[in-house]
Amino acid sequence: MGARAKNSAPAQTGSPANEGVGVVRPRMPPLKALLAFEAASRHGSFAQGADELGVTPSAVSHQIQQLEAFLGVRLFQRHAGRAILTSAGRTYAKEIEHAVSVISEATTLVAPQSQSGHLVIASGPSFAAKWLQPRLPDFLRANPGVRVRLSTISTADDLESSRFDIAIAYGSPPASQRHVEPLLVERLRPLCSPVLAAALNLQSPKDLARATLIHSVNALTWVDYLRRVDAGEVRPNNELWLDRSTMAIEAAVDGLGVVLESEILAAEELSDGRLVAPFGDHAHTVEATSYFLVRSAGSRGGTQIAAFEKWLRAAIATANLTIRS
Repeated sequence: MGARAKNSAPAQTGSPANEGVGVVRPRMPPLKALLAFEAASRHGSFAQGADELGVTPSAVSHQIQQLEAFLGVRLFQRHAGRAILTSAGRTYAKEIEHAVSVISEATTLVAPQSQSGHLVIASGPSFAAKWLQPRLPDFLRANPGVRVRLSTISTADDLESSRFDIAIAYGSPPASQRHVEPLLVERLRPLCSPVLAAALNLQSPKDLARATLIHSVNALTWVDYLRRVDAGEVRPNNELWLDRSTMAIEAAVDGLGVVLESEILAAEELSDGRLVAPFGDHAHTVEATSYFLVRSAGSRGGTQIAAFEKWLRAAIATANLTIRS
């Protein structure tokens, strides 16, 4: 049995009649004293620990004396200004270092922006996976001092609750965000595997009645698309609904049906021939401003944000996509 489990206080107290009524929290040492001990033990010096915490060495010494009194053991041996951990101190430092690491990781998970020095970028999962992430190494090579944390957002609510420096939002522009501007025009058209296009003899949108239509979450529904290209009502042979563009594109590659998707996300599959646009002319392509740049009102690191924006616009131009500003 591990030391922490072995030395844990009983989870409950009282008679069986009171079982589950109250929970006794194990007695905790003063948190300021723990932080002082962790800093001093890591640096091997009260003075350097004090510099990190922004207090005086005497304050650190006082906090550690409080901690030693609480624990009933000596944690440091003091020798002419040097602080040397005792055997008990080394054991305790190792455990406290682990606990601080767990707290730090939990904080970063919930509030990644709290991690100093990171540029926190939020994006829809499909755009992040299919377009942004493969290109990020170029940004990192051009900006070696910038540490990036990429997180995903699926809905407008995610955008409201997530912490970020800059976000690439998809769909309608977020109404409650103050720093929003159009970023990217999306061109949507039917896509499918070349084998399926030949098998169904797809010549015009009306031929989609012979196909399975794959639905994904994007700026245009099949109904809207067919109306925009004056195809009238089409009753497909079958329908498949998927909640990620990445899944919908893969389903189309596998020949499951025809997907209405963006050339932004399906660029690789179109380039290598796994997908084709059976109605490839401009009349059967619909454009929509679907991507928006969102800056957090409380974001830090303006230089990093500016560098990322400059790189992003250049990467969009390199990909021959239409940018809106």
